[in-house]
Amino acid sequence: MDFQKVEFELSAGRKEQLPPSDLPEIVFSGRSNVGKSSLLNRLVNRKALARVSATPGKTATINFYRLPACRFVDLPGYGYAKVSKSEKDRWASLVEGYFAQERRIALVIQLVDMRHKPSENDLQMIDFLLGMGAPFAVVCTKADKLNKAETAAQLQLFQGLFGPQGIPFYPFSSVKGNGLSDVQGLIAGAIEGKEE
Repeated sequence: MDFQKVEFELSAGRKEQLPPSDLPEIVFSGRSNVGKSSLLNRLVNRKALARVSATPGKTATINFYRLPACRFVDLPGYGYAKVSKSEKDRWASLVEGYFAQERRIALVIQLVDMRHKPSENDLQMIDFLLGMGAPFAVVCTKADKLNKAETAAQLQLFQGLFGPQGIPFYPFSSVKGNGLSDVQGLIAGAIEGKEE
């Protein structure tokens, strides 16, 4: 699968603006500042395809990126406390509107920060995906920020949380590229299963 041929397609701020689902979709979900934009940029080997923001909660739209074999769907980051209630409600309506449509979701990549225990919002999203029966995997970002002992402890924590439910998880570093081939392989495999 060619990850290099990618272009920004559109941003949807309301569910009415969502494009038709005419390609398999790889969905990226995670809290604000978990490193979604950095992961997307690393996957396609571009520095600024997805805008990396220093301000959490800045991506308030669903952003669509088109590749020859699929579409990347970047959901707005959740869980940022300083966003107003009306903005949180709009976010929820937009994301729920996306998942409520008949869309060709090949895979949801749920991002969590490798350095911490998954937040309540992370666990709610994982429960939502399990309930929906959506194919998904957890990618643990910022893996380069841990030393060996911390990495081992966090892997044990994630294994205890996700292992019993059969949820695959992958440590990842957008800085060093650790886990990049795993995530690309995961996406390519999901697309192969969905191509018409």
